[in-house]
Amino acid sequence: MLGKALKTLMVPRDQYVVSTKCGRYAEGFDFSAERVTQSIDESLARLNLDYVDILQCHDIEFGSLDQIVNETIPALQKLKETGKIRYIGITGLPLYVFTYVLDRVPSGSVDVILSYCHYSINDTSLEDLLPYLKSKGVGVITASPLSMGLLTENGPPEWHPAPSELKSACAAAAAHCKAKGKNISKLSLQYSLKNKDIASVLVGMNSVQQVRENIAATVEVEEGHCIDQELLEEVEAIFRPVKNQTWPSGIGHN
Repeated sequence: MLGKALKTLMVPRDQYVVSTKCGRYAEGFDFSAERVTQSIDESLARLNLDYVDILQCHDIEFGSLDQIVNETIPALQKLKETGKIRYIGITGLPLYVFTYVLDRVPSGSVDVILSYCHYSINDTSLEDLLPYLKSKGVGVITASPLSMGLLTENGPPEWHPAPSELKSACAAAAAHCKAKGKNISKLSLQYSLKNKDIASVLVGMNSVQQVRENIAATVEVEEGHCIDQELLEEVEAIFRPVKNQTWPSGIGHN
């Protein structure tokens, strides 16, 4: 669908950034050099593109991190040399996977990391890693500033893996914001956008209205409008007992 849209719009290729993922497929995880190499060719065919800007090795905690270091990243480097990708990324939930890989691959092998659910009002644990990532010359994308639906008025989906006490705290925070005529999702998105050490904030949207609301919230931050500091402090107080709580993810729940 995206490939058809880009072809129809006829926008110059240097006017947009396309990122895609490898390693996680409908049939399961496969971080082998052969599969990730095949994967980019499949993606380029679907996108009707000659290259993608970023190829993210996705959810690496579900594979062998040593394989990522010794096989997957070298395979992505070869793809970079062919011009099929411009930048190499890795993604995952446990933060330690980033230091494990970055400490073992040659400098410059990984250009960007994507971390999710670790830079939002309830969980700022990514912040401690930012100086390290900067020292490595690695860009940072933080995804899910709404903590996969926890920081919304409707609440998370039933399958959400967060512990019950965290879900309860998020529901209480959302109700507190609503009682004050505010939306916790907007507050949370703007909170994440305010950190200039993070290159990009990735948020999911499922309606045109959400797109418009998020653009408006982003423009407010870019124009220097102050976040509601009093409300933020009240919400942070609600989260204090569950601050930085997360959930297991990966092989053996790394």
